[in-house]
Amino acid sequence: MQTTAMVYHTLLRTLSTISLSRHLMFHSRRQFLKSMAVSTPALAALAPRLLHAAETASEANLPPVRQITRGPKFHWFGYYDKFQFSPDNRFVLSNEVDFEHRSPTADDVIRIGMIDTEDGDKWIELDETRAWNWQQGCMLQWVPGSQNEILWNDRDGDRFVCHLMNVETRQRRTLPHPVYNISSDGKTGIAPDFARLNDCRPGYGYAGVPDLRHDAVAPDDVGLWRVDLTSGKQDLLFSLADAAKIPYTGEEKMAWTDSAVHWFNHLLFNTDGSRYFFLHRWRVGRGFGTRAFTANPDGSKPYILDPYGHTSHFIWRDPQHVMAWSWHPSHKSKFYLYKDLTDHVEPVGPEVMIQNGHNTYVPGTDGQWVLNDTYPDRNRLQHPYLFHVPSNRRLPLGHFHNPPDYAGEWRCDTHPRSSRDGKLVCIDSPHNGGRQLYLIDVSDLLAPTATSDS
Repeated sequence: MQTTAMVYHTLLRTLSTISLSRHLMFHSRRQFLKSMAVSTPALAALAPRLLHAAETASEANLPPVRQITRGPKFHWFGYYDKFQFSPDNRFVLSNEVDFEHRSPTADDVIRIGMIDTEDGDKWIELDETRAWNWQQGCMLQWVPGSQNEILWNDRDGDRFVCHLMNVETRQRRTLPHPVYNISSDGKTGIAPDFARLNDCRPGYGYAGVPDLRHDAVAPDDVGLWRVDLTSGKQDLLFSLADAAKIPYTGEEKMAWTDSAVHWFNHLLFNTDGSRYFFLHRWRVGRGFGTRAFTANPDGSKPYILDPYGHTSHFIWRDPQHVMAWSWHPSHKSKFYLYKDLTDHVEPVGPEVMIQNGHNTYVPGTDGQWVLNDTYPDRNRLQHPYLFHVPSNRRLPLGHFHNPPDYAGEWRCDTHPRSSRDGKLVCIDSPHNGGRQLYLIDVSDLLAPTATSDS
């Protein structure tokens, strides 16, 4: 007869073959297995059947999913850190394209619009753009603080611009500089150089405008720009030369050489607009190194929040704290909560959120709920999920097939995005004949009873 310890280790090996995102309450199950290991052999023998029953219950309790866009054209939103839902949660913004599986060219035009979720998911076309990519679309988003204004990037001849539109009156105005992210008061935008980004990180910049400083590794006139959303005035806040002058203190293998090309990517204001976060990147062999910076809105007081060279997806929890996937000596590759302007860092769900994903905090939950996802697993399934920070529990939202031809630059990540009230989640997914938008109702999962540890 197997010993209790042997049963325990067998169960752990079995667990390792099951996608963790299928676990409704992974932390509680882990404690369950431990209790079986120290209990009697008879009880330990029941563990597989009990675990199977829990798995079955988990799948039966997946929240309802509704497809809100359909072919023959394809639809997606892109990145996960922007307002996709209107303030009243009725309208959902989307890009529309008639092809997939290749890089955008300067001649490719896509449509932008919104879905009326209270009128049969009707598509409402608004405008078009010539500045877009598969990962982040055209930065289409609702302007913070506005009830009816959206913005998106476009190309006008040999320059990139940003349009703002009142979706009720259809009045449109244009700024002479593109925008990446907007402050919480809706008055200020920040942006990198999208032409350089297109050269250095295909899939995140825009085609059609050449990088005029292509031969310079860290130019002093290319960097982060502040854009006044009223006047259109633009100012260079922090250049690539400024970043490269700050000594690197991370892992030696990730350090840049004198010939390494530098760029900025992934910019995000904090929740009150008093600081912003950005990634400084440079070429290392076939990959790249990364440093996570924060700075004041005028570019002053830059601070290296994570020096180790591996920062990836991130989100501000509040004006002082950022949660990001990175590497740290304490727990290696995990999600961490960093306190701005300090060296304080702590892991978040290190035994539960064990894969890189696109993480945000669910609105209205005071930082207790995290919305996240995974990249395709060995079965090509993507798994958006909720993570409850206080109880260390993970709740799956579904398992969506990602065909193998969605890879590389034109991959289709789910990029889960919350409605303004946190009750709905919208994802991009190609599991039903091409990338489309899907709504997931998570209101029952966020109810108090959903977090009880029973």
